[in-house]
Amino acid sequence: MTSYQDFPDRPDAAGRPPLPEYPAAAREEPEQQPYAARPAYQVRQQDAVPQPGAGWDPQPAARPTPPPPSPAPPAPAPGLQPVPPPQIGAPWEPRTDPGAAPGSWSGPGGGGYEGRPGTEGSPGTPGPYEPRPGSPAPSGPVPGAEPGFSYGTGSSPWGTEPQLVPTRLDVPALHDNPAGYFGALRLMHGTVAPVLLEGDLPAWLVLGYREVHYVLANPGLFGRDSRRWHSWHRVPQSWPLLPQVAHNSSVLFTEGDAHRRRAGAIADVLAGADQFELRLAAERAADAAIDWFAGAGRAELVADYAGQVPLRVMAALLGLHEDETAELATDVALSFDDGPEAAAACARTRNTMEVLLERARRRPGPEIPARLLAHPATLDEEQIVQDLLALVTIGQQLTAQWIGNALRLMLTDDRFAVTLSGGRRSVGQALTEVLWTETPAQLVIGRWATRDTQLGGRLVRQGDCLVLGLAAANTDPAVCPYAAPGLSQASAAAPGAVANQAHLSFGHGEHRCPAPAPEIAEITAKAAIEVLLDRLPDLHLSVPDSEVRPRPSLWLRGPAALPVEFTPV
Repeated sequence: MTSYQDFPDRPDAAGRPPLPEYPAAAREEPEQQPYAARPAYQVRQQDAVPQPGAGWDPQPAARPTPPPPSPAPPAPAPGLQPVPPPQIGAPWEPRTDPGAAPGSWSGPGGGGYEGRPGTEGSPGTPGPYEPRPGSPAPSGPVPGAEPGFSYGTGSSPWGTEPQLVPTRLDVPALHDNPAGYFGALRLMHGTVAPVLLEGDLPAWLVLGYREVHYVLANPGLFGRDSRRWHSWHRVPQSWPLLPQVAHNSSVLFTEGDAHRRRAGAIADVLAGADQFELRLAAERAADAAIDWFAGAGRAELVADYAGQVPLRVMAALLGLHEDETAELATDVALSFDDGPEAAAACARTRNTMEVLLERARRRPGPEIPARLLAHPATLDEEQIVQDLLALVTIGQQLTAQWIGNALRLMLTDDRFAVTLSGGRRSVGQALTEVLWTETPAQLVIGRWATRDTQLGGRLVRQGDCLVLGLAAANTDPAVCPYAAPGLSQASAAAPGAVANQAHLSFGHGEHRCPAPAPEIAEITAKAAIEVLLDRLPDLHLSVPDSEVRPRPSLWLRGPAALPVEFTPV
């Protein structure tokens, strides 16, 4: 796997100096003393090189002399520090100031969203909010909150960089040409860009390969527990991203020893699946799906095939009945969309997992639910239900998009066409290429900073939300060995610059896909494509490639439909 330091001396796409080298031992900078304990404009030594767009002035003499800083606590030893229990911001109290902008919000001490110097110990106009010790928490529940967790409004992520103009993520350009969209953001902001999620909620979009790799490799600095987010007070109950962000007891939101225990149990259970039997199950699922449309001479491959094969394989692993499989397919697809039906679909999928668990308790067998119940990790029922949900929804959907993207490539790219000698590039080559250029999970929300830190030249505050741009990282011109769709071949890295499996499509670090999961997905996808091309050798798109539209999702990348024609059989 390519590491963060494989490219330490390359400038980013905007021509900015290379990122500071992170300590090799822990891949994480030592914790700095709190900002309240030093003048707000005093810059750490490693931050002293001004970056384009920085919101601070590196010349202390140009500002009034601040009051003496309070004594700083002893600096911790370098290395990975223990992560405290997640705290979702701090209580805040509105205040009215003559110079405060109505409706703006800021960080501790009143640092301004408009960028006025207003952090503790510095002169200037304070922001419109300031902390009040002991103030009550805002009304409204925090999803997944537990006793002992406090929350509040937190700070603006761009308080020190007022000239940053955040970009809304849900724009047509992201759907139509994601590589071009991410490239434009790199030119504008560098490798870490300010963005607005649905409802104008602020976040950082991590675009660079090195930066995404670094975030994934440092769970102590960028945690997975979403209760750290300082903006929960702004999230409405109807927020469409709530199913993906609200904390629950699944393995996706665990950290540290708890995560290793849970992920280890899932890996053990998946490793028990025989790969030869998996291949046979995938071939049977592919044949069954093709039988439905083989005589018609036309089909829509996304709904009728790419989504069906991985779901049937997963159904066999879980012990689902045939009638349960069809309903689950619809609910899993809806749960990943951004529409109003996502929450109801998630609830129905959960109910199906509860039925499976009860069935496994009454009649234990070789299926995944029964094996999780019997695992030495002693998971409770709620944990198993949540982990089954993660396996079904993520496993089925990502594999389906992977199949759809590879099929589209093979049906439209001359390199994969059958030649006069009967040869073509392999299915395996197509599957590998689309993991780089059309990764199924293009954006992942997210990670939450456990303390103030630097990333890509930006100051990331504790509690800030980070959206990981896996598609942007994989198509980063510094590492991608292929030309991404919509870009020229010149955008690809030199051949051999990275190993062809160095993509981040399966994640990296503690929260990467459990080791057997990518193998199961690859076996399923490869069997699905090979069986289809073997049974329908003259398969071709029935519309021009330019009319194939992407799925309308921020998070998943795949064709919305693949209409094809072939000789009826």
